[in-house]
Amino acid sequence: MIKILFVCHGNICRSPMAEFIFKDIVDKEGLSDCFLIESAATSSEEVWRGVGNPVYPPAKAELSRHGISCAGKRARVLTREDYDRYDYLIGVEGINIRNMKRILGGDPEGKISKMMSYTHEGGDIDDPWYTGDFPGVYGQISRGCRGLLDHLKETDQI
Repeated sequence: MIKILFVCHGNICRSPMAEFIFKDIVDKEGLSDCFLIESAATSSEEVWRGVGNPVYPPAKAELSRHGISCAGKRARVLTREDYDRYDYLIGVEGINIRNMKRILGGDPEGKISKMMSYTHEGGDIDDPWYTGDFPGVYGQISRGCRGLLDHLKETDQI
């Protein structure tokens, strides 16, 4: 089983979108049993008294427009223990990568990557919290998720 953790700043927009888009892609390909797919935040801003906020309504609505549910998802914070728990820790932008390495104590096994590195585009995924472009971010994340799955297939991991 391949264990993947998608990471963004607050775990209410981009990383949960990635979690559920990737789950949808692998489910449609009949590969759900091959994966554990989750998401987390580098910040505790969206977690109050140990309870995370739900997915931001516009992100949830964009997923829903594509027939994808994120019901029950609540923000959670990345922990040092996550490094041993997951095979891939995928940030959506450069600042996430920096913060992930700080929280995780580095990346000695090369598990950390940036989502768009699995595409020909490269770069960061825009933050829809600021841009309001949830459809555009959905497209970026979908391409990143497809690229990740293609990478796993090409490297014979599934």
